[in-house]
Amino acid sequence: MWIPLRAVNTIEEVGNYGKVGYKREFYGAGSLAVPIENKGKAKELGWMHVGIGNEHRPYVESGRYVPSDVYEHHSGEMIGIPLVLQQRTNCEEVRVWHLHQDFVIALRLLGENDTWVCPDEGYIEVARLLRYPDGRPYLLEVRAEHLRDYLCARNMSLYVTSYRSREAVVEDASHISWQDNPATEISDMDRWEGRVVAIHEGGRGYGAETAVFHVARTDVDPGEDVPTFDFPSDDSVSSKSWVVKDKGRKLFYVQGELWRNEWIDPGELSPRIREDEIPSTVFFITDAAGKRESKHTLVRGSRWLWFRPAAIMALSHRRGGSLRWYTKDTGSVKCSPDYRVHFGINKLGLVNVYAKDIGLLPEWQQRIWAGFNISPEGGVSEELLASQMRAMPARTQAPEGFLSDAYSTLNKVVTEKTGKPLFREHAQRADLLRLAHRFRAADQAGLLSLAKDLARLTADSIDTKLLQNIVSPPKDEKWGSLKSLEKVLALVISPEQARKTLSPLVGIYELRHADAHLPSSDVSVALALVGIRSESSTIEQGYQLLYSLVSALYRIAEVIGKLNLVKDGGR
Repeated sequence: MWIPLRAVNTIEEVGNYGKVGYKREFYGAGSLAVPIENKGKAKELGWMHVGIGNEHRPYVESGRYVPSDVYEHHSGEMIGIPLVLQQRTNCEEVRVWHLHQDFVIALRLLGENDTWVCPDEGYIEVARLLRYPDGRPYLLEVRAEHLRDYLCARNMSLYVTSYRSREAVVEDASHISWQDNPATEISDMDRWEGRVVAIHEGGRGYGAETAVFHVARTDVDPGEDVPTFDFPSDDSVSSKSWVVKDKGRKLFYVQGELWRNEWIDPGELSPRIREDEIPSTVFFITDAAGKRESKHTLVRGSRWLWFRPAAIMALSHRRGGSLRWYTKDTGSVKCSPDYRVHFGINKLGLVNVYAKDIGLLPEWQQRIWAGFNISPEGGVSEELLASQMRAMPARTQAPEGFLSDAYSTLNKVVTEKTGKPLFREHAQRADLLRLAHRFRAADQAGLLSLAKDLARLTADSIDTKLLQNIVSPPKDEKWGSLKSLEKVLALVISPEQARKTLSPLVGIYELRHADAHLPSSDVSVALALVGIRSESSTIEQGYQLLYSLVSALYRIAEVIGKLNLVKDGGR
C-alpha cells in the first residue's frame, strides 16, 4: 500500500549503549526515480550513493549548474531524480523534506500540514510525512497505486536503497550461532552482516588499550596584551603520553545489518496522469432480471438506475460533497467538487439517476454508487422524467432549500422587534442546517436523529428569557421555551391558533426523546403533531418533517411581525 521515498527512522532505542539491556533498531531509506533506459547504470549505485547521506543541493561543476533535483554519477550523466529532497539550513533548524513539485502537480495533490491529499479522489491521502515529537522528519511515504501511475506516465522505475540495523548489549551471546564472525550473506540485491563483539561495560572493546597523547606549548605568556605565536619548535612544545587499559565486566555487543536495493516498477497504465483507459471493475443492475452492466454500456441509450436513498448521505457527507435541491423530488449530489449528479426520488423513496451520468463518473465514485445499487422498483421519479425527458421541470420546491432562510427570517423579525434574535448562537448551527435533509431518514432511527438535530436548532436554542420579558409567566408556573413562544404568539392570534402554529415544533421536540424508549403511542402522537403520515416511507416522512418545520417558522415570523413592541421588550 505504501512505499517509502525517504526514511531516517530510529524504530526503537532502549537503555544506554554499553549497558546490559541496550537495544536499538534503525531503518533508513533513500530513493531515485530512474528512467527505464538508465536502470543498468543505477544498479551500480547503493546505500552510500542514494541513501540518507546524500544531501540534495545544487552545485556548479566546470561552469555547469546541476539542479538539486538531478542525480548525476561520476560520468556527469543524469541517472535519475529524487522524489524527496532534503534541505539543510543550519544546525539549529530541523531539516526540511520536500515532496517533488512535479509529483504533486502531476497527481493534482493538495498539501495539508504533513499530508498530501487528492481532492479529485475524495481527498484520499496519497503521501504523508511522519515526524518525531521534536519535529524532525523520519519517514515520507506515498501510496503505491499513485506512485506507479506517476512512474508509468514518465516511463520510470523507482530505485530504493535501504539500510536496517538491530543491535543489543547482552551478558551472554551463546545463543548466536553464526559460524563466522562477522557473518555475511550476499544476494543479487541484498547484503547482510552479523557480528558479535566482546566489550567492557561502558562500550569499549574488551581488553583494549587506549594510547593518550598530550601536547602543549610552553612559550605562552599570559601577560602579553597581543600574543602571537610562531610555528612551534622543540623548545616551545612539551609532550607526554600514557596508556589507558579499559576495565569493567565483560559484555557482548551483537549487531545485524541489512543493505537492500529494490526496484518499484511502473504500473501498466496511467489513468490519472496519462488518462489511459482502464477496464471497468464496477457493475450496476440495469433491469428487473438482475442484469449487470459497466460504464462501457451505461453510456449508451436513455435509461435510469435505482439506488437506496442512503447513497445520498454517503456521497454528500464526504469532504468535498454537497447536496442541492431543484424541485420537491429532484436535486443534485456530489462527493467531489467537480462532479455533480442529477437525481430524482420516486414514489417509494428510492433514488433514480440517469445511467449515462453514472457511467461517466470516475471509477472510484462509481464504486460508492454501486454499493447502494438495487433492482428497478417503483418506476422512475416523475419529476426527474419531467425534467430530463419532457423538458418541463416541476414547479414544486423542497423544504430543505428554505430551512436556512426560514430560520434567518424568524431571527431577523424577532431582532427587529426586541433588539435580540430569537435563537441563541449555536456552535454547530451551520453543520446542523447543512445536514438537515430527508435522506437522514433512511429508517426510523434516522428520522428520529433528524428530529433531534432540528430540536437543537429550534426549541433548545430559543432565548426563553427574551420571550418572558414580553409575556411573564405567573409566579406559580414555569414555562419552557416553546410555551413561552406560544404565549407571545397568543398576543396576536388566538391561543388555539398559537398552539396549532407551534404543533410541529412541539412534535419535533417530543420526537427527540423517542430514542429514550418512549412508548410507541407517544411516538405516534408526536408524529401526528408534526403532520407526519405513518403509512409513508421514512424518506417521505423526512420530507414531511422538514416541510412542517419550514412552514411553521415562516408562520411564526409572520405573526411576530404583527406584534407592537418596543426594543426594551415592553408592549
